[in-house]
Amino acid sequence: MIVFRYLSREVLLTLSAVSAVLLVIIMSGRFIRYLAQATQGVLDPGVLLMIMAYRIPGFLQLILPLGLFLGILLAYGRMYLDSEMTVLSATGMSQQRLFSYSLAPAFLVALLAGWLSLGLAPQGVEHVARILNQQSAMTELDTLVPGRFQSMKDGSRVTYTEALSEDRGSLDGVFISEKQLSSKGDKERGISVLVAESGRQEIQDDGSRYLILENGYRYDGNPGEADYRVIKYDTYGVLLPKPNVAADVTDREAIPTSQLFGTSEHKLQAELQWRLSIPILVFVVTLLAVPLSRVNPRQGRFLKLLPAILLYMVYLALLIGARGALDKGSIPVALGLWWVHALFILIGLLLLYWEPLRLRWAARRVALEVARG
Repeated sequence: MIVFRYLSREVLLTLSAVSAVLLVIIMSGRFIRYLAQATQGVLDPGVLLMIMAYRIPGFLQLILPLGLFLGILLAYGRMYLDSEMTVLSATGMSQQRLFSYSLAPAFLVALLAGWLSLGLAPQGVEHVARILNQQSAMTELDTLVPGRFQSMKDGSRVTYTEALSEDRGSLDGVFISEKQLSSKGDKERGISVLVAESGRQEIQDDGSRYLILENGYRYDGNPGEADYRVIKYDTYGVLLPKPNVAADVTDREAIPTSQLFGTSEHKLQAELQWRLSIPILVFVVTLLAVPLSRVNPRQGRFLKLLPAILLYMVYLALLIGARGALDKGSIPVALGLWWVHALFILIGLLLLYWEPLRLRWAARRVALEVARG
């Protein structure tokens, strides 16, 4: 029992550290993406933290199996390097018993990963989709920040206002610069600049919104050329475009797991089998990691780390490929993603029992040679 608690503690501590680092890396990259959209005025900065919080379950469901895989490799690899495993082997600790001890933390991780995959992650995706849909319905004024030049429409339009009312209905000191394109939309015809003392938002009967500018000028021309046109106006209407929010989720990812059971549609079956594959993945990577963690102290701790990571990447790539094939209907639902798990379970069993079988064959060969001699 003491050895079991020690091994479990080492694996769980390493798992926690690795998963935390991976989560920070993934969330940082995704946050930078959302932050860029907020800087362009596509997203409201106030919803960024909420979006990231709802996306955490989706990130963790993939991080936890990898974290457990690396946790076993690093924790047991250190113990082999420090000859702790040698001492345990002398007391009867075989690879099979080590694997059985490793199933306890794997079971905890599988429960957590299954909860995330089957429950929390779809709910988080649904909330994110709802927030992004709300952002898509917003106009330029809803994301405009007074005193800052704001880029819209992929940088082809820049808007600025000195002051903005609390209800975002009126503006003071408005500046709008927009590239003018040809009728075909493939060539630039110059830049149109609008300046106005004030502006207000107006909603039409069809739901479209216009920015009505008052007491200003419009400048049309090309930068650096003297050929330009100046128009003074009392009232000028500008159609407000809606932000184009790039969603990174699909509708089926937000479907509750209970609604996926019993369906015969390939896309929904692919989603269901993918969610079920996450907790299965935890046990399979445990089976792979235990024999791969065995290293010779003279060879170094990280000798098998790179091949093990490559094996994990192949496993995950095959799962993603099988998911895509099932999504397109290229493989039957009964086969689905299960053949990938079966293949790597077989590989794990070969790795786990290869050393005992090799030693048994060597002992038998020596016995035969002795008998012949």
